[in-house]
Amino acid sequence: MKAAIVPPSPNGPYGRPGQQDAVERVILVDGDDRPLGDGDKLEVHRLGQLHRAFSIFIFNAKGDVLLQRRAAGKYHFAGHWSNSCCGHPRLDEPTARAAVRRLGEELGFQTPLNEQMQLIYRAEDPRSGLIEHEYLHVFRGRYGDDPRPDPAEVGAWRWSSVDAVRRTLVKSPHLFTPWFRLIAERVLDGALAQ
Repeated sequence: MKAAIVPPSPNGPYGRPGQQDAVERVILVDGDDRPLGDGDKLEVHRLGQLHRAFSIFIFNAKGDVLLQRRAAGKYHFAGHWSNSCCGHPRLDEPTARAAVRRLGEELGFQTPLNEQMQLIYRAEDPRSGLIEHEYLHVFRGRYGDDPRPDPAEVGAWRWSSVDAVRRTLVKSPHLFTPWFRLIAERVLDGALAQ
């Protein structure tokens, strides 16, 4: 299936690509998702500290999943294909509310979301040296139209059948973010993909 390319933008919604990352704070947590404090987003990723995050999988009426290729200006795993949307809750922001907010900011639409699972993972980006160490809340939702993504966040997008995603994961796993590879089968399989 052909990807829809998002034209690059010299200026993101925060003045320039990556500027939001420089000022955003994330919630540090323990292994049970209990808050321990907060930290500068980029510094937390340099140190590999465990922090709260979310990933969203959006499906259409045919059961296709919305994939995005991370924009070239992303601070880590730039240019990799991934699930529909990812992000971090703000301080004192419920994770479910943050997921809906971020969906609107990144993809230009909102839809009801249901939490499917939680897990902890750790992955280092060999290009940037940054480390994702997240207590991850995984959400799922449905949407019937095409997204209107922020070009500072999304380089391309496509609706893809579950079978096509599985085939590509087997043939070319390096094209995807590590968290997508870790959670895709769980979300795309069985009752969660119904």
